Amino acid sequence: MDGQMIVTKSPAELDAMAASGDLLVQVHELITSLVRPGITPLELDRAAEEMIRANGAVPSFKGFHGYPASLCISPNEMVVHGIPGKRAFVEGDLVSIDCGVTLDGWVADAAVTHEIGTVSAEATHLREKTLESLLAAVEVCVPGNRVGDVGHAVQTVVEDAGLTIVRSLVGHGVGRTMHEDPQVPNYGKPGRGARLTNGMVIAVEPMVTTGGHEVVVADDDWAINTVDGSLSAHQEFTIAITDDGPRVLTPWHASVKTR
Repeated sequence: MDGQMIVTKSPAELDAMAASGDLLVQVHELITSLVRPGITPLELDRAAEEMIRANGAVPSFKGFHGYPASLCISPNEMVVHGIPGKRAFVEGDLVSIDCGVTLDGWVADAAVTHEIGTVSAEATHLREKTLESLLAAVEVCVPGNRVGDVGHAVQTVVEDAGLTIVRSLVGHGVGRTMHEDPQVPNYGKPGRGARLTNGMVIAVEPMVTTGGHEVVVADDDWAINTVDGSLSAHQEFTIAITDDGPRVLTPWHASVKTR
């Protein structure tokens, strides 16, 4: 795509990014062991930062454009970018927890949506289908395909499930910085957009609602909420495109249980 500077990574660099991803998966495992009714987002944020720094890494989000925390914690109608606070989780919350880790200069980025205690059938459907759409996207992350193929894979699963893509928020390239080219929308037409090539790394992150696609920025200038108050979910992997097939660098789905 015109005007984009896509930086591909060598096999050694992909291995370094995978090390960041392994640590990030461990952080999400820690979060999962702690998340429950009664715990606060602030407590989770402190635990995550402590683990990241204890492993010689830094939290990618903290200080990014002035962001004050290591995690983005976004419950219910909040889609993304929720600053961790003191409001404890309650039974029935659906909560997206997004984290970035920078280890040896390489960034990994992943988000997991959790069910807090027993949630509604609608919330479970939303969480499961959002993850299903992400897994569908992984399958098309191969050289020769295009960014539009990735978005189309997400969009197809989401809309077939009667849910809605948030269109104004997108995934992105990842590398030595958290946001690189190309942008990766969660909708699109097959065969359109930047071509996927060996060594590209992208963060694919479906953001999905049970209602409309419109969102609004909250008064803190960070949190983004659904306009209609509908539930939202957010699932994210960092994925490398390789000649050997898709390589999920943050494979939290293998070990993190979200309900």
